[in-house]
Amino acid sequence: MFKHLKIGLFSASVLALTAGTALADFELNILHINDLHSRIEAISKSDSTCSAEDAAANECFGGIARVKTAIDARRAELSGKNVLTLDAGDQFQGSLFYTTYKSAPIADFMNGIGFDAMAIGNHEFDDGPEELAKFIDALKFPMISGNTLAGLNSPVADKFKPYIVKEFGEEKVAIVSVLATDTDETSSPGDAVLFADEIGYLKEAVKEIEGQGIDKIVLLSHVGYVKDQEIAAAVDGIDVIVGGHSHTLLSNTDEKAAGPYPTMVKNPAGKDVPIVQAYAYSKYLGDLTVVFDDAGVVKTATGEPKLLDASVTPDAGFVAKVAELAGPIEELKQKEIGATAEAVDGSRETCRAMECTMGNLVADAMVDRLSDQGITIAIQNGGGLRASIDAGTVTMGEVLTVLPFQNTLASFQLKGSDVVAALENGVSQVEEAAGRFPQVSGLKYTADLTKPAGSRINSVEVKEGDAFVAIDPNKVYGVATNNYMRSGGDGYKVFATGGQNAYDFGPGLEAVLADYISKNSPYKPYTDGRITVIAATAPPAGETTEPAAVATAPAAPAAEAPAPAATATEAAVATAATVYKVVAGDSLWKIAEATYGDGLMWSKIAEANTLRNPNVISIGRELQLPAK
Repeated sequence: MFKHLKIGLFSASVLALTAGTALADFELNILHINDLHSRIEAISKSDSTCSAEDAAANECFGGIARVKTAIDARRAELSGKNVLTLDAGDQFQGSLFYTTYKSAPIADFMNGIGFDAMAIGNHEFDDGPEELAKFIDALKFPMISGNTLAGLNSPVADKFKPYIVKEFGEEKVAIVSVLATDTDETSSPGDAVLFADEIGYLKEAVKEIEGQGIDKIVLLSHVGYVKDQEIAAAVDGIDVIVGGHSHTLLSNTDEKAAGPYPTMVKNPAGKDVPIVQAYAYSKYLGDLTVVFDDAGVVKTATGEPKLLDASVTPDAGFVAKVAELAGPIEELKQKEIGATAEAVDGSRETCRAMECTMGNLVADAMVDRLSDQGITIAIQNGGGLRASIDAGTVTMGEVLTVLPFQNTLASFQLKGSDVVAALENGVSQVEEAAGRFPQVSGLKYTADLTKPAGSRINSVEVKEGDAFVAIDPNKVYGVATNNYMRSGGDGYKVFATGGQNAYDFGPGLEAVLADYISKNSPYKPYTDGRITVIAATAPPAGETTEPAAVATAPAAPAAEAPAPAATATEAAVATAATVYKVVAGDSLWKIAEATYGDGLMWSKIAEANTLRNPNVISIGRELQLPAK
């Protein structure tokens, strides 16, 4: 039997911070972070651990001590007002601190900051439900996840709530949460934990919450920016969405942002729902102010994430705690294992969408380690690569930041047809920037993203000697991967079901990488065309049409009564594909809504343009808008 099939109610009361009544506007200030991933130390501009040189140049960002300072300072500025402090999940996994200490220090730091609630993220299950249970027990505030259904025999049964209610004087605000439903593929929740459909759950949750007389609902989600927009458009009653999972920067001032802060999406009733997210790795603090009218309807939503750069002085107490934790592992972190001639790109945007230099490095290291055992192919999930490496000296700490999951090198034999099936799985969710994207060694493949998932791989060649030949579907090949993927993680079930003579207990993947860099130092990163991604065909030069925003509708015959004028985008889309140039504040959802009248058609634009990350579209980029 599973908990949360009947949504319970957990009410946490706080002191009234305002003298307002239900007949007046209600202002709610939301401070939020997401996807910190154990970056309790400051980070560099490339999101790896900040070096002494970076610190000397005042080029460090974030770290838990800066988060503490920023939240304390903002709370002081908002003294006497209504404030919620939220975490949208994924505190676990991502640095040597988590590898060494697991969740205990994270709980201490979060308790020291004082959050009101935290969503369960998929990586909170990386060490199984047992570690998550310990973490929840150590927290002094609730964790929530409504569509996560924990069986009575799960260690997390009865440990978390589907939602909570906070009271601000006479005003009540519900905070509900959902987690990505593919968590059983991206992490290790165990067989006793299931995940219900996010939208279906939320529709029922809203009914129950509104039945309590509560008209202000905040969704604290861990499903990603695109899914947040889908939820906003599909579910009435959700007033604000504070998100995580996709590591999305929303901003009104940063040109690299995926969209405005907040991004506004109309719900089925035509009301605007503000959506926010604050990148990842402790680099920003989200800061949103929402004003509700006396009926609980959002009147205004304004704010901007704060960059936690060198201008933010780290909290002294937290700095001391971090230093104490760092002591026992500093010697290992500082061990120099080699050098790189150039920076090695392990960015999320690249490695989850195309060939990347970090993917080549890690996959090549796997094959090199096992070449004397008949292994000729390696497949590494792009989502398992968590950072880049700067040019110059490489330390073990940097390697562990790239590969923080304590995965081991796994090997097995696999038929050629199953290798192709594995690659199909790997490219099935490129539009969602899913972590399963396959970085490879010992083979070449071509993926056509204009085709539906499951039929995108149209060419696979394997290396035989110094040449590449077409893969033989009936031949058995020696394959290397990590133990997580070998057991079926990230959708690679064919590795678990089709793999023969599997051995999952090789050396740690971080040791394999460190040894390979040392052996080839100074390592020169490269790409060689082993992965080809086919995009939608663009129109020939000179044949592009005007942007949809300036297209005009065809004139009606003079003898006929004029029909209602079509909008520019409607007219353009009705006839043929058009070109649209991205401007500040755009998102795929917003463009699809303006173009087709349906934001859910964002995926049509993403597929037509083979976007490597649909959460990020650069200003000035020309997008093909397919005919309706």
